[in-house]
Amino acid sequence: MGLVQEFKEFAVKGNVVDLAVGVVIGAAFGKIVTSLVEDVIMPPIGLVLGKVDFSNLFINLSGKEYASLADAKKAGAATLNYGLFLNNVIGFVIVAFAIFIVVKAINRLRRAEAAKPAEPAKPSAQEVLLTEIRDAIKGQKS
Repeated sequence: MGLVQEFKEFAVKGNVVDLAVGVVIGAAFGKIVTSLVEDVIMPPIGLVLGKVDFSNLFINLSGKEYASLADAKKAGAATLNYGLFLNNVIGFVIVAFAIFIVVKAINRLRRAEAAKPAEPAKPSAQEVLLTEIRDAIKGQKS
């Protein structure tokens, strides 16, 4: 089997397509979560904590003073951006929780599927034939 044929079989398998769809949806979900954290969750928290903009919290390692993280980045200063890190941690927690909920739902469905009683196996053609012969013999003896 040629390399091209092997790749074609690999690429059209359902798992590869499912994975590709999952990656695309995951990327879109990541953008939504990032916006949720930066635009919806952190501003009220910053307001409650004294009008703090978490995305602008940083430690300047260069020794010079900068009014904002953007100014420090423009100047090429070395900074520890703990506010951005905090935003990413909160985003991760949200994504992890969403994945947990999805996995929990899938596991519940799997348990429900496993709990269903199995259908009795259908008799084979030989068993049906033997049953018919037995019933015919019983009918002759009566």
